[in-house]
Amino acid sequence: MASSEKIVVAFDLYGTLLSTESIAQELAKQFGQEKSASIAATWRKYQLEYTWRLNSMEQYLPFSSVTQRALTHALSENAVPPPPEAAVASLMSAYDSLSTFPDVAPALESLAKSPSVTPVVFSNGTDEMVGNSVHRSPDLSPYSKVFRDIVTVEEVKKFKPHPDVYYHLAKKVGKSKGDMGDIWLVSGNPFDVVGAKAVGMKACWVDRGGQGWCDSIGEGKAGEPDFIGKDLGEIVQTILRASKTRQ
Repeated sequence: MASSEKIVVAFDLYGTLLSTESIAQELAKQFGQEKSASIAATWRKYQLEYTWRLNSMEQYLPFSSVTQRALTHALSENAVPPPPEAAVASLMSAYDSLSTFPDVAPALESLAKSPSVTPVVFSNGTDEMVGNSVHRSPDLSPYSKVFRDIVTVEEVKKFKPHPDVYYHLAKKVGKSKGDMGDIWLVSGNPFDVVGAKAVGMKACWVDRGGQGWCDSIGEGKAGEPDFIGKDLGEIVQTILRASKTRQ
């Protein structure tokens, strides 16, 4: 199979490869175990909400700024006094070392053995944030060579699920708008899956919670994932089987 004909597999980073909930361990050191889980969940909630608001307002802030402002919001909502700058800096640094989900390592090991797909990381994060996570995270860095490229939204200055973000991905991996069906998104975030499907990509949803697909913003089957897997390994095997049918 020629390189240009390979299936591109774009892995979302936060909430798919890396667990944003794992930041709770660092939060517990700063603010106590009792509030750490609540702060972590609220932080993630506003991190995403802020990106959607910025898209709607046609404005952009780097994801690092969005993440820090969402932290301020989360701490305030959890009745935590503003921490010293050093504490905030420590938490932001910890975001570059989030833990992977348990199913990530074996899935990436399997993917590394297959030449029939082109894996990339595709994230809302800045180049610096994502690069740090991929190359320095204790859990993810051993698999950094699995990924052929890192694609972020920093250049296009919009966030998922804006269509321009997915077209930017296509351009970066050498595909045209007519080739969107050759790109598979793998994400644990329903809004990301719906955004990819809206532009004609294939999309797999990692349903680690086993709740089933509930998102109803897309119309009919066209708005649903092409495949739902209970873990990343199941999804990778499905994509590898699909790639073999193209050879």
